Amino acid sequence: MDRSPAPSTFSGRLEAVWVSVGQTLKIGGAVGSPLYVLASILLALVALLFVSALVSLITTGINQRILELRMGHSAVLEARHTVVLGWSDPVFSVIAELVTANTNQRRSTVTVLAAKDKAEMEEEIGARLRATGTTNIVCRNGCTTDPAVLARVSPQTAKAILVLPPDGDDCDAHVVKTLLALNALTPETGDAIVVAAVHDAHNHLTATLAAGPRGRVLAIDDIIARLVVQTARQPGLSLVYEELLDFAGDEFYTVVAPALVGRTFGEALLAFSHSSVVGLLRADGIALNPNPGTTITASDRIIVIAQDDDTAVVADATNCIDEEAIVTASPRPPTPQRLLMLGWNRRGPLILDQLALYLAAPTRLDVVALGDEPALDGIHDMADAPQHLDVTFHSADTTDPRVLGRLDVLSYDSVIVIGDTGHASPPPFVTTRAPEADDRTLVTLLHLRAIEEATHQEIPLTTEMSDDRNRLLAPVRAGADFIVSGRLISLLMTQISESPYLADLFDELFRAEGNELYLKPAGDYVRAGEGVTFATVVASALRRHECALGYRLRAQAATGPTYGVRINPDKRQPVRFTRDDWVIVLAES
Repeated sequence: MDRSPAPSTFSGRLEAVWVSVGQTLKIGGAVGSPLYVLASILLALVALLFVSALVSLITTGINQRILELRMGHSAVLEARHTVVLGWSDPVFSVIAELVTANTNQRRSTVTVLAAKDKAEMEEEIGARLRATGTTNIVCRNGCTTDPAVLARVSPQTAKAILVLPPDGDDCDAHVVKTLLALNALTPETGDAIVVAAVHDAHNHLTATLAAGPRGRVLAIDDIIARLVVQTARQPGLSLVYEELLDFAGDEFYTVVAPALVGRTFGEALLAFSHSSVVGLLRADGIALNPNPGTTITASDRIIVIAQDDDTAVVADATNCIDEEAIVTASPRPPTPQRLLMLGWNRRGPLILDQLALYLAAPTRLDVVALGDEPALDGIHDMADAPQHLDVTFHSADTTDPRVLGRLDVLSYDSVIVIGDTGHASPPPFVTTRAPEADDRTLVTLLHLRAIEEATHQEIPLTTEMSDDRNRLLAPVRAGADFIVSGRLISLLMTQISESPYLADLFDELFRAEGNELYLKPAGDYVRAGEGVTFATVVASALRRHECALGYRLRAQAATGPTYGVRINPDKRQPVRFTRDDWVIVLAES
């Protein structure tokens, strides 16, 4: 291999080094006069400066983009997705229900926007939800009351938007501002259904106005108070609602049945062997449990309870009816009752108002809660004991076993335990949250459980809690009634986001007027001790203008996971009822 001879002089060596370095570093390396070499060096330095600046700009841009992605500030490029605005405990139940609802879809997306670090949100969701199936969870960081920030989650292309109340004293005000921010994006917000929730019923109208015509606003305290009262009157009702609201079980659907057009609603009750008919969705709204003689038109959709919408197929079960097994029971007159409520919070006055709406016979209610006498007098004035309801307030600590011992808890027809904060509803837009309320409830339940074990008797107990995780810690017998506000509102919001007509349906179910769910003695419908098909039960309920949709067996009331509750049973399968079993019906009374 030929090599050029090495320079013999110092200047020659210096020139060779310059040429080699210049060619290696691509900065020139030209030789010539000193001025020519100096110009070459300056041009090389200028080129190096431009290259460095370009590399710096590219690197900075990439780093900025990565930082935006990590911080959750980038825009979401999705369509027909579900947007969740806000961060609080119910967010995990909402996402879990949406994941379950989307299991039959090939791909779906849930986007969460909250003023919380994106990495923290993803970590907490991953810890609480082990698997998300075909649903992609996307988290974004930002203030939900800023329209410019809301645009990051593309609400204009979403199919549903859920606004959760955050933790804090001004949670309702924050929900209203978020709804106003959504309206500020008009007309970009599209046709998505907006479902929001506020705690204080006084703020419901304000939030409804802010939500606009596309919005549905739930008043958490009002709904919880109604369900607490309904469950206290109908033990086991909370388990029925849990089954109906959970996407993992049977829920409400609407179906079109051309074969039933021109026939009556009463005939439709027995036209589905694997689904329970409960009403009609008409052009003018929901008709739950209409008159059996109502004619089904071509524009009507039939409201059914089914495992899925594709399982609601017409399959007549009329030939499964055993006419001889049907009984006709006489109406039971209302009887006086004694009720006990342990604890007091902002929902207390609402519970009293709901009790007054349901009572048809004189009833005594003893309320035991924290608070001094002046505070309790103020509560008494706010409750203003209505007709048929004799209310007596006692200032005491429900976590003290001596207090419970003096009450003779077992002598009451029903016991209600609510989170005790010792005060009523705060001013508008301020919702005082008491994290220790659930803790006090757990201690109270522990003492009530000790009374049950010592006396070997069951206390007819209904418990209200805020955090679903505390329900797992509750020292109560299996199958006891729990109204967990966070989980219940999550289930309602996700159901309505998937089927907007359900807002009107649930509104009627939770009201004292109109149709409600009841657990009535099975012996009032069919002969006890004999094997009868559920079609026979449906036919018996039809004669009372009721829709039978399930039953609860006393022998399985303490066995999970359903605790004896069976919603939407096969009408052709026989079941043997005892006098202690119940039939679940939709009825006006």
